[in-house]
Amino acid sequence: MHPRLFLVTPAQFDLETFTPQLQQALSGGDVASVLISMPGAPEATLQAAAKQLVPMIQAAGAAALIENDTQITGRSGADGLHISSDQAVLEEQLENFDEDKILGFGGVKTRHDAMVVASMGIDYIFFGLLQLEQSEEPHRKSIDFGNWWAEVFETPCVVLAGTSLASVATAAETGAEFVALREAVWNHPEGPNAAVAAANATLQTCTLAEAED
Repeated sequence: MHPRLFLVTPAQFDLETFTPQLQQALSGGDVASVLISMPGAPEATLQAAAKQLVPMIQAAGAAALIENDTQITGRSGADGLHISSDQAVLEEQLENFDEDKILGFGGVKTRHDAMVVASMGIDYIFFGLLQLEQSEEPHRKSIDFGNWWAEVFETPCVVLAGTSLASVATAAETGAEFVALREAVWNHPEGPNAAVAAANATLQTCTLAEAED
């Protein structure tokens, strides 16, 4: 068993231009999930993107996730919600959240916060701040979080890689179940298809530790 790919959309994109790029990425190999992340976008813009992209993502066998908007998650038929704000928002969502949908959380800044959030029953925890400008390599704190988490906890974790495809190996070596990519896919000189194929080739060389009964 090896880590799987977790794609994150660009923070801003033209839907008409991005749709074929996403299609190319999804045809490049195994993709576990795609997070539609458009911070600051008007609700109508996010709704239009979800309406068009969610069915495409699901048709490719990946889970479609929406960032920070429960209503659009429901209306679009997305598979889950990714919360990247704060613990209070997570607590609020847990009260009425559909148990059949995926619930993930990102943005923790301390180990204590990570443990508290995981104890609330999320499906995965995301290490890496999407709002920060990314460098070629993963942020050192994301790697440290991933190494610590994968060794101790059962809740799956996602580690955000950098803008270089070479950083996939660095993120995967933490033992994380999922490696997240953003710019490394959408800005790849040979296109998203080639980027996903290359990322998967790397991930297939990494073996996850077997969970103990």
